[in-house]
Amino acid sequence: MGAVTWSVIVRGLTGQLCEVAAEITPGLPAITVSTPFGDQSDACLDRVRAAVAGGGGQWPQARLTLTLSAPIGSGIEGIHDLALAVAVLAAADPATFPAPRLAGVVLLGQLAPDGRLQPVRGILAAVLAARDHGRTLVIVPRANLAEAALAPGITVAGADHLSAVLAWLSGDDDHALTGPAAVPAPPEFTGVDLSEVRGHYRARWALEVAAAGGHHLRLIGPPAAGLGALARRLPGLLPRLTENESLQVRAIASLAATLPAGPFPPNASRPYVEVHHSASARALLGSATSARPGALARAHHGVLHLAAYPALHERTLEALRAPLKEGEVVVANRDNRLRLPCDTLTVLTSAECLCPATHQRACACPPAAERGHRERLRSVLAEQVDITVRENPDERGGFGDDSRETSAEVRHRVIAARTAASRRWREHGHTLNARVPAPLLRQRFPLSPTQASPLEAALREGRITRRGGDRVLAVAVTIADLRGAQEPSTHDIVEALHLHGFGRP
Repeated sequence: MGAVTWSVIVRGLTGQLCEVAAEITPGLPAITVSTPFGDQSDACLDRVRAAVAGGGGQWPQARLTLTLSAPIGSGIEGIHDLALAVAVLAAADPATFPAPRLAGVVLLGQLAPDGRLQPVRGILAAVLAARDHGRTLVIVPRANLAEAALAPGITVAGADHLSAVLAWLSGDDDHALTGPAAVPAPPEFTGVDLSEVRGHYRARWALEVAAAGGHHLRLIGPPAAGLGALARRLPGLLPRLTENESLQVRAIASLAATLPAGPFPPNASRPYVEVHHSASARALLGSATSARPGALARAHHGVLHLAAYPALHERTLEALRAPLKEGEVVVANRDNRLRLPCDTLTVLTSAECLCPATHQRACACPPAAERGHRERLRSVLAEQVDITVRENPDERGGFGDDSRETSAEVRHRVIAARTAASRRWREHGHTLNARVPAPLLRQRFPLSPTQASPLEAALREGRITRRGGDRVLAVAVTIADLRGAQEPSTHDIVEALHLHGFGRP
């Protein structure tokens, strides 16, 4: 006697269907696993066996052979428990659980010893994979139901206990499962607002340009400059997530187990991920062994804030370079490979020196330490950064300023600029000026001698490199988009040069 159920092996935002087969043959009670479960094998079988007893079922007293269509490696712990338990019980009693009923259902969830269905991470990615492989119904733990319901084009149902799933599969109770509840309308942006920031006029303008063009930027100033507060307001300047972007962000948050409990809107605010300078390369990239995304992927379609960036370890910096350039993070080990998108806007912040001085003239750092820190400020991830702003404490001002713009007002201009850029580059497959290759940018915007003069002067003086000149042009195009112009002016190029920082922090 045998039975087959279906689960999903999650591989990042994609996955593959996993056939779970149970075969019962005469003989002494024993369990044979013909497909390796990885390091989860013993714990998984112990959970399933205890849950079957706790759910009122009878574990077969015969030889049991379990086969999965592909090795699951380590992956997401517990996601195959429900499929394994149902396969065993259906093999022991095929009349109660007909094969046609099992064939169209994907079963996901971890089992507690008493038979309760417990939530697991990665449910949204698993449901999307089931849909893409032609399945029409997925049963998940009730606690994962709101998350699973975000996947369009497939029916999801929730259950609290193994017994409820068995009752539905046997036809004894067609109402044993629960459907998804209505999802509330997404609220307006409720995060921190740019209007709460006094002064910082140059930094506010840099944030707007970065948001409009997708340019990575760095903010440098004294410890009390409030650079972190500025970085935290950048997500509020970005357009709301589209439906597809929201689905990707939620799927990554599901894998990272950071989704909020209960119903939540499908297109909430963009992610903001702050990384401490002591973070390891694994913390940024994620783990292929456990299919858990790192900070880069969690900041997809949002903002990645690298605080005190000069202190990042060299191995961490090496891990950052390729994903920031390519918009994708790939991490692998011997048995698993995790591939996740990381199209993120990166903000690098740092104090201007190592001591707590509020002004450069009051710096008490030893000369050697000061030189080393300044070199790190200038060189770390410099090839990734298009905009650099140094905050002067004497120019932050803002006292009595009652005309500060809100995030919504700035976001309106950012959306208009992004729309213009997307329309311009649509045929080439780009949406943001920062992502456009330099040859295409130069071809689309050939510079007149007057326009090229500031760039050539900066290049002769060693203040920019040739690649830096291309990045300045990209920023100038973004500035032109913000003011509604078709092409950048000489003034836009000069302004972009100032924002670029002339190659110096």
